[in-house]
Amino acid sequence: MRRTAPLLPALTAALLLTACGAERAGTHDGGVGASGSAPRTAVSQPAVHGVRITSVTIPSASASASASASHSVSASPGAGGGMVRAEPLPTGTPAGSAGSGVSADYEVVNSTAGALTYTVLFVFTSDDGGAMSNRKVTVGPVGPGRTVRGTVRPEPLPPGAPPVTGVKVAEVTSVPAAEAPAEADACPPSGIRVTADDGDAAMGLRVVGLFLENCGDRDYTVKGYPGLTLLDDDRQPVDGVTIVHGGGGIATVTGFDDPPRTVTLAPGERATSGLMWRNTTGFGTAVGVPYVRVRARPDAAPVMITPHLDLGTTGKLAVSAWRAAAEPQGTRATASP
Repeated sequence: MRRTAPLLPALTAALLLTACGAERAGTHDGGVGASGSAPRTAVSQPAVHGVRITSVTIPSASASASASASHSVSASPGAGGGMVRAEPLPTGTPAGSAGSGVSADYEVVNSTAGALTYTVLFVFTSDDGGAMSNRKVTVGPVGPGRTVRGTVRPEPLPPGAPPVTGVKVAEVTSVPAAEAPAEADACPPSGIRVTADDGDAAMGLRVVGLFLENCGDRDYTVKGYPGLTLLDDDRQPVDGVTIVHGGGGIATVTGFDDPPRTVTLAPGERATSGLMWRNTTGFGTAVGVPYVRVRARPDAAPVMITPHLDLGTTGKLAVSAWRAAAEPQGTRATASP
């Protein structure tokens, strides 16, 4: 079962929209906007960890929407005033598909002293508040005191789906830009890319996969377990949680109790590891760990992931050893005791 990111009520700013007296929308931020009949409505809502929706565009039921675009946002020098604009990437949303023409303009303000990379989960909703489409957007790096503005649009909806009438900021995480996971089309100077999946959950058991990809031009060798530092909402170390190598009695999961092996990855090859825990809550205070700093090996540059570990009161997190991952094209990774 796929584990979805929690929609925290304190972090949610729901925006129910109407068309009366609203400003007309056009092409903005370099993207293709809705048709001339779709209003863009300015909104005033409190920011969620520095992220705020500034306006929304909802076409009328009879409006014919143009092909829409989604924005993968990155910082670029602004013209002045500390503003940084986003660059659009077209998604090929079919014109006239359900949800086409719906968009939300947002801004991300970094009021801290260091550059951050943000991950923002936007949820587009129907009249009854049901989630119709989720969009996760990576914004950054955003320098200290800088602002990034962008536009987000929902995925195309299936025929007959209720129209989108609202949008909310459901979740925001931010990591130091130097420790942000590299995008799929980018390779960091280290030559390795560390990422995590969204995880699986069943009967209170949680498993998140870790992936180590050699995106450089020379072999890369790991042996043993990823180095982990658990961090709280302020990205400070969490006390009272034991990290165990192997399953640690939490559950029997294939591969978790395999002994460490030397894994040598040729360029383009991958290794996998995993995190496992239970979210059981008994006596005491439940522990949540939104951030985990990962080092592929002791001398590796740190990468900060956001698995949102809901450890309950168990006080235990299991990690498996790195092992070679088979690739669809075949793998040359070698493993030895």
